Amino acid sequence: MPASEDVAYVDHPLLVPSFIERRLYQIRLAGTARDDHTLVCLPTGLGKTTVSLLVTAERLYEVGGKSLFLAPTKPLVQQHADFYREALTIPDDEIVVFTGDVRPDDRAELWEEAQIIIATPQVIENDLIGNRISLRDVTHLTFDECHRASGDYAYVYIAERYHADAENPLVTGMSASPGGDEEAILEVCENLGIADVEVMTEEDADVDEYTHDTDVEWNRIQLPDEILEIRDALNEVITDRLEKLKELGVARSTKPDVSQKDLNRMRAELQRLMNADKSEGYKGMSTHAEVMKLRRAVELVETQSVESVRRYFERQRNAARSSGASKASQRLVAEPKVREAMRKAESFDDLHPKFRKTRILLAETLGIHDGERVIVFTESRDTAEALTEFLSENFSVRRFVGQGDREGSDGMSQKEQQETLDKFRNGEFEVLVSTSVAEEGLDVPEVDLVLFFEPVPTAIRSIQRKGRTGRQADGRVVVLLAEDTRDEAYFWISRRREKTMQEELRELKSAAPEIEAELDHSQRDLAEFAGDGSTGNEGVADGNAADSGTDADANSSPDQPAENVAAASATNGQSGLADFGPSDEELARAEPDDDSDEESGDTATSEDDSGPEDASDEASGTIAKAGSDDGVEIVVDQRELDSHIARTLSKRDDLTTRLETLAVGDYVLSDRVAVERKSVSDFLDTLTGGDRSLFDQIADLTRHYARPLLIVEGRGLYEERNIHPGAIRGALSSVAVDFGVSVLFTEDEDDTAEMLATIATREQTDRERNVSVHGGKSAKTLDEQQEYVVSAIADIGPVTARNLLEAFGSVEAVMTANEEDLQDVRGVGKVTAERIREVVGSDYR
Repeated sequence: MPASEDVAYVDHPLLVPSFIERRLYQIRLAGTARDDHTLVCLPTGLGKTTVSLLVTAERLYEVGGKSLFLAPTKPLVQQHADFYREALTIPDDEIVVFTGDVRPDDRAELWEEAQIIIATPQVIENDLIGNRISLRDVTHLTFDECHRASGDYAYVYIAERYHADAENPLVTGMSASPGGDEEAILEVCENLGIADVEVMTEEDADVDEYTHDTDVEWNRIQLPDEILEIRDALNEVITDRLEKLKELGVARSTKPDVSQKDLNRMRAELQRLMNADKSEGYKGMSTHAEVMKLRRAVELVETQSVESVRRYFERQRNAARSSGASKASQRLVAEPKVREAMRKAESFDDLHPKFRKTRILLAETLGIHDGERVIVFTESRDTAEALTEFLSENFSVRRFVGQGDREGSDGMSQKEQQETLDKFRNGEFEVLVSTSVAEEGLDVPEVDLVLFFEPVPTAIRSIQRKGRTGRQADGRVVVLLAEDTRDEAYFWISRRREKTMQEELRELKSAAPEIEAELDHSQRDLAEFAGDGSTGNEGVADGNAADSGTDADANSSPDQPAENVAAASATNGQSGLADFGPSDEELARAEPDDDSDEESGDTATSEDDSGPEDASDEASGTIAKAGSDDGVEIVVDQRELDSHIARTLSKRDDLTTRLETLAVGDYVLSDRVAVERKSVSDFLDTLTGGDRSLFDQIADLTRHYARPLLIVEGRGLYEERNIHPGAIRGALSSVAVDFGVSVLFTEDEDDTAEMLATIATREQTDRERNVSVHGGKSAKTLDEQQEYVVSAIADIGPVTARNLLEAFGSVEAVMTANEEDLQDVRGVGKVTAERIREVVGSDYR
């Protein structure tokens, strides 16, 4: 950003001079975010990242420690890293990027040396569970696009760990669109431990001078009869399939425009039938899959292009020809009406009308109005490919898609994505045709036109897209809408949701004090992560210099003595932001109601709070778990991350977790105890699916650990499937008696976690045993191979197999024995003997 005499810049010891433009609204937001855990809501393109950067610079300068910045995608991570390296005086090698491309061992080493870590949340989640890193010294944690912080998303787990483990935590959440309603916004705040909400809209005086109009134009397109005929043929098949689902009692309507919500409900009902082992469920699920495939084809032909539906049909044909093809794919391409639709799509030699309209709009923007850049967004990669090829005849065009390869379309590497954006920014081409990968937060250069090839039904994504224009000058947003198609429905959904979000943000802004009061209550619950009843914010309310008299000394920058930090905190209303705070003239121009954050009521640290550093740790109830050799340790197989057990264990203060790829078992609790965990469904699969891997896993456990355990997790062991209870008891007794493995039953994942923690504690604390990971999967002995072969006959199992081998002496003798002799063996009755002879003696068909 070049310096200018007309532009004022932020001055700070950790900022590159004349780089960050001084904007009052960013300074005010940073002031609030530096004083408390804060959600920053700011329209796209107005510098949310700059706000976080200012807070990070101040925290590192005043308090020291590390800064962690989380972003949901690799391109975003790299973009933020580039910005931080440009804007800060911190050496580039101390600003590191953590993604899945960096080896775990390398990440552990880099973490120790880095001052700023910019990462995807999944990587940090895995490193926390694996005990490779510690959040103890992280003094500022930023959650970019924080509206994702709900459900099982990694942000939620990381925030919980951060509030529990960090000595001096401060959270900043950032989003242009935090949620569709107040309840969603409150959920985000509670999940991240946020106590303050700062909302600025384009209506704010401070922001208005940096925003420009981005009115949306809805351009209606009429589809030709040929395209409607393709759609109608596919809709007839959808109606036919829905009638079949209605006969099964799961569909309520046979109209082809059935909602996704109804389809999800049908799938859930079919899943219940499958769980009850009813054939209707399996048959219906296959039919349901056909409906989903057909709906996608209809959506493509209506809202995208005939070319995209042609490519879709080609993929379906290839899938149907492949080995292991699903019945749904095979029936789909064999259906006469679908074949008719395919023929019509292949013979259609005209352009989809949206293609022509796109070309006209680009010619107006880039030709008549002398524009420089245009972005075209589409939901379909096939359409993106076809549009790029079509528009290249008249314009300089590049595509921008995700990293995954698909049939007929190569993805773009992170390097290729960045190079494409750099070229677009530098004016090397004028049109970027992008899928949704460029929607969320990616710093696409300001453009003259954003063209939506189809409406976006989600308010968040719609807002993100419109934020690509109107940054430096008035921009234009155009949405193409095909009449009498799903575009119409998406149009109304998009308008309703976006209007609702705008109203909610305005209400959120006006109701901030009441909402923050509610968040304060939730924060008292959140503080229990640290084991006390405090709000968790004492360490930041006074400038974050210290929780005690020694914390400031321990955490302050070498260039900033602790007593100076404390003094600055005690005497300045901006508490640390004074170095780049608003001028008197700027404050005079501000609205009176906006001055509240300047009078934050900061107080000097009380002498009563001072004390030794270990006393401070004890008071907060936090334990720096990562990297510690003390306490109980549980080794977790990394494939167990699909469950919540590892997360639950890693949150405990009384033990640590370590991730490894275990050759034997799922959890290692000591040098003699390893655990194989099976859900009830997994366990029953070994009895019904011919999968004998459970007994192989149990055998491996017994070879390598003196006290192997099997945990069967969940309810309904005898009710979930139509399996005779005797068969279940037989399998359990084989595990316990034949293999000498103890079987434990748990209610759910939480109960399993508690059981593992209890056993590990007994082993390592009471018995004073160490954790030791043993051997790999070993080859079967000759005896075991013989037992395996015989046990596979008619699924008779290992116990009966051993009895047969003991009676007849060899596999060959068992195979040639007659029914009468077989029945003389313990555990083999008439039915089993007949089954054995049928399997061994029948011709192979």
